[in-house]
Amino acid sequence: MKGKGSAFKYGDNVDTDVIIPARYLNTSVHSELAKHCMEDIDADFAKNVKEGDIIVGEKNFGCGSSREHAPIAIKASGVSCVIAKSFARIFYRNSINIGLPILECPEACDNIESGDEVEVNFDTGKIKNLTKNMEFQGEAFPEFMQELIAAGGLAAYIKNKGDK
Repeated sequence: MKGKGSAFKYGDNVDTDVIIPARYLNTSVHSELAKHCMEDIDADFAKNVKEGDIIVGEKNFGCGSSREHAPIAIKASGVSCVIAKSFARIFYRNSINIGLPILECPEACDNIESGDEVEVNFDTGKIKNLTKNMEFQGEAFPEFMQELIAAGGLAAYIKNKGDK
């Protein structure tokens, strides 16, 4: 599996309240959440993000509350992957559970800027900054996590296993 798109870069400690502000948690409709994704840190994100684009963060991406709405809003906005130096553990777990690929790779984060064209191979962990012609090695997911993401998340994975 691969993701390819333009990078949206943010700093340290991007918390779940910034990813999807609490005032929009009165819905669980994914497309509605996507309309407000990142709006408190990047007012134009929802109108500029395109299918396949990639979010790049610094340290502690997804800190704050344990709401599943944050990775859902990111995934529903069309983002194919989030790359960060580190993730809050509950955000990491929620992302995998809903099928949003995330990779930790400090070197890539240091060398990707907003607007750079980036390609990620989720199976190998390879990250390419096509704009700067640079390549980085992130931590590849174990096979079972690749299966969860490919299925679209934990619920879909379990359903698919039950259908067999």
